[in-house]
Amino acid sequence: MPHRLARPPTHRPARPSTGFTLVEVLVALAIVAIALGAGLKAAGALTSNAQRLADVTAAQWCADNALTNLRLARQFPGADSDFECQQLGRDYRGRLLSERSEHPNFRVVKAQVLDADGHVLITIATVFGRY
Repeated sequence: MPHRLARPPTHRPARPSTGFTLVEVLVALAIVAIALGAGLKAAGALTSNAQRLADVTAAQWCADNALTNLRLARQFPGADSDFECQQLGRDYRGRLLSERSEHPNFRVVKAQVLDADGHVLITIATVFGRY
């Protein structure tokens, strides 16, 4: 019997893929990084809004206290004045602005509370009558 030479196979059988390519991994990492960046930005905005709400709430308490003190003094509001207040461990400063009304026995008084930069955080207005 003649000896036959074994012929090498002309093609290899296809193997199933066993993992991810480098490009697929990099695309997945980029998507995760973008999602995390958006989440961090949203968390920062929520923290900033919570701080702003605390500042405005404390400023409203200061304005209410200033108007209550003015009412308890039982004096008809005259000239504008400044006040200081401490709430939640922070110092606030504000102004009481007195305006004439259409009736001489009434005054409109506005309490403005300012932030550290001098911007108005809140303004509350009320009407005072002569006692």
